[in-house]
Amino acid sequence: MTKPTTSGDWVQHGSQQGKIERIEAYFSGHGYTPHRHDTYAIGLTLAGVQSFQYRRTQRHSLPGTVMVLHPDELHDGKAGTDAGFHYRMTYISPSLIQQILGGQPLPFIEGGLSRDIRLLNALIPLLQDMHAPIDPMQEDDALHALACALVGIAGHRHIKRQPDFVAVERARDFIHDALQQTITLDTLSAACAIDRWQLCRDFRSLYGTSPYRYLTMRRLDLVRQLLQSGQAISEAALAAGFFDQSHMARHFNATYGVTPARWLKRLQAS
Repeated sequence: MTKPTTSGDWVQHGSQQGKIERIEAYFSGHGYTPHRHDTYAIGLTLAGVQSFQYRRTQRHSLPGTVMVLHPDELHDGKAGTDAGFHYRMTYISPSLIQQILGGQPLPFIEGGLSRDIRLLNALIPLLQDMHAPIDPMQEDDALHALACALVGIAGHRHIKRQPDFVAVERARDFIHDALQQTITLDTLSAACAIDRWQLCRDFRSLYGTSPYRYLTMRRLDLVRQLLQSGQAISEAALAAGFFDQSHMARHFNATYGVTPARWLKRLQAS
């Protein structure tokens, strides 16, 4: 699964637009400042030592180790040695996992690292070469195996009340349909007919983040699409529903660990 690295840092994105986002990257030193996603970030270290701060502890991923970063958990990324590090990562929306789990709380992998063979086997189809297309049925099969592996490794967590999956799905659909509008928590709770604070609790339990954070991330997804299509940063920010470029850039840096301009530069260099 490895390929020779170059002396310069690079990030390569998967060429296929499937249900998941995939990258392969090499960094000789600093990779990312502290940031957080609203997706699972699940990857495999291919070479070197991949060091990152996660849940107030410095972690070190060695070749063959799987990283499972839970949605909305702050983390960074850097090389643990002078040799740098090479890895592949997939970003998986909790909504895909919920299609399989059907309303269970998201599984959490303590410590963010695992060498469980079930997890590794499930990841192999998803972390193949970035130029290799993934058959849609193979992708679904791998996602099912991955969700089952996550649940099996995380273990059962006792909960007092099952979250309202149907109501939260209504709220999520509402967000997707109104990205460029002003959305309030009251608007969302009215749309899905549950109390606003129950909505917050259930949304985080099912999707690992808050409704506001989810809205911001979907706007950032749109920004990245527009930037990749050649739109100017300032125009992309407004088109995605942000107040202005600086407002968007603050969220972009906090989410991806790089500025929009730096992200574009890495993309163009890959």
